Amino acid sequence: MRKKNKSNLKKINKNTPSSYLVSLGFHLIIFLIAGVIIVFKIEEKEYKKFIPPKTIERPQVQLKKPQINLDNNKQSKPISKIVTKAKSTKISEVSLPEFNGIGNGLFRNSGSFQLKPLQQKITLFGGGESIGNDFIGSFYDFKRDKAGRPIPTDPDEMIKELQRFVRGGWNTSRLAKFYKSPKKLYATSFMIPPVKSSVAPSAFDEPETGGWCWAVHYKGKLVHHKDIKFRFWGQGDDVLVVAVDGKTVLNGCWPSFDSEWGIYSIGGSWTSSAKNDFRFYLGNNLSRGGDWIELKAGVPKEMDILIGEVPGGGFCSMLTVEVDGEKYELNRQGGPILPMFKTEEPTLDMIDEIYKVLVPDEASVTNGPVFRDYEFTIAKEEIDQIKKIKKIDKFREWTLRDNSSFKATYVSKNGSLVFFENEAGKQAKVEFSKLITSDQDFISLLKPPSFKIDFVKSTSVRFIKTTPYLDEEAPRVNDFVFSVKIKKDDIKEFNQEIFVEFFAIAKELIGDNYILVDRQKSSFIPTKDNNFSHDFSGPSIEFMEYVYDGDRRGKEYAGNLVVLYDKFGRVIDFQTSNKWLYENLENLKKIPIGRYFNKSCQRVIPTSPKAQRY
Repeated sequence: MRKKNKSNLKKINKNTPSSYLVSLGFHLIIFLIAGVIIVFKIEEKEYKKFIPPKTIERPQVQLKKPQINLDNNKQSKPISKIVTKAKSTKISEVSLPEFNGIGNGLFRNSGSFQLKPLQQKITLFGGGESIGNDFIGSFYDFKRDKAGRPIPTDPDEMIKELQRFVRGGWNTSRLAKFYKSPKKLYATSFMIPPVKSSVAPSAFDEPETGGWCWAVHYKGKLVHHKDIKFRFWGQGDDVLVVAVDGKTVLNGCWPSFDSEWGIYSIGGSWTSSAKNDFRFYLGNNLSRGGDWIELKAGVPKEMDILIGEVPGGGFCSMLTVEVDGEKYELNRQGGPILPMFKTEEPTLDMIDEIYKVLVPDEASVTNGPVFRDYEFTIAKEEIDQIKKIKKIDKFREWTLRDNSSFKATYVSKNGSLVFFENEAGKQAKVEFSKLITSDQDFISLLKPPSFKIDFVKSTSVRFIKTTPYLDEEAPRVNDFVFSVKIKKDDIKEFNQEIFVEFFAIAKELIGDNYILVDRQKSSFIPTKDNNFSHDFSGPSIEFMEYVYDGDRRGKEYAGNLVVLYDKFGRVIDFQTSNKWLYENLENLKKIPIGRYFNKSCQRVIPTSPKAQRY
């Protein structure tokens, strides 16, 4: 290689002028020098090594026992694990976080005293928002066409349509000619104990549908975080069909021999091979046992669920699971208390909704597998929420206009002098005018004026459309609107802001528990412009009641509490229909709207109906 280069160089020298050679040589030298410099600079550059920071010693925090977050203004979060029996009908001890409401000094610089909007309505048919591992439900009314116009449909025709839908591979295009509600619900369980079929469509904002010829199709993924073998047990009044990867694995429809319309035929030719099929009650009929299903860890399968009502009357759709090899506690029927099928742990609010219509021991709500592709557990006694409770100190920090301060408790005011007592028990007096404005307000508000407080309730009555195929009492709805009217009741001048809070209370019809149905807040400054008065209202609240299995279910109005606070959170006046409501005010503040409590204002689970068939 070197010889060849030398020969070429000679060839260039022969035929090239000397000036050109000099120039070429000069440039070659410059390039060589530049190359050396660049090479050296590149080689000399040293990259700094990353040195990880020293480990920070974090202080160990003593954790308290788990506390369940029941803030009604936030979306309910799932409980990691509740170990209980289905027959439990009360929460004996629930540790609740303090509501972000009235407290010492709460309103100083708060700028607002309004409750956040209520969370979306919780229904047995699902919620209004997806959490990812749920089933999407679509509601169909077979009495209306796709444009919402009435069409002639009877139970026989509806059954034929559902037969074609199931046997045709669950293709929703077969249902396209019927009305489909624009609202979808997202369900993580299918535990709907017996209720009136005419009230069920209200979950989809379709209260005018009536109680007959409607159905809901749910679609989602069936998956588990580890290998599992199980089968479904369930019962539907009238329709409950479950398919996995397009194959029917359970037909829990109302049995044909007990129906003039042959509703059971919707599930096709499927038959159960379970030993105790159609032996134990689940809801208002006997439960059917499904086919065994095997899932590989993390591998999903398509799953379809069809529920619905044909002639009207009662409605029920209950789906539970039996895991192969598991032993279950027996109920008084002698059958196993199987856990409900779920893709997420139920919230306390959902447990309330189920328990108030579930006969104890027919199914377990909180135990059993959770069908999702990940495992999520929390140590029972260690983590959920760390809550710091500050003790109220009777000795307050007072500030003078010269920015000096002292700690003492207020004793009295006499003319222009204010008397205090410090922690050592010694008294001192201070000119009222020397205190900063907020401290002057604090003292002035210790003697507020009196107020006239009126709690007002207005109501209208309506009835929900039932069914032409049965002679039954239509569900009754009382729509309540609760209001408060307040007026300063003396001539004492008072230009401070007053904060008002009211609680409206109902009572369950089949038990002795109470329900917080409304809670509203407002504020005002009594002036001549507003006639020294203030009034405000809450939204319309639905009180529904109906008769099922001889029980009248629902709720009735039971009382109220109105509380007035100053800007430091101190109660300056109140009015109540039940003294125990005010006596347990701090507990009452912790109850979410729509939830149940006792006379100590401790949250409880609603009273369950009694078994009527065994």
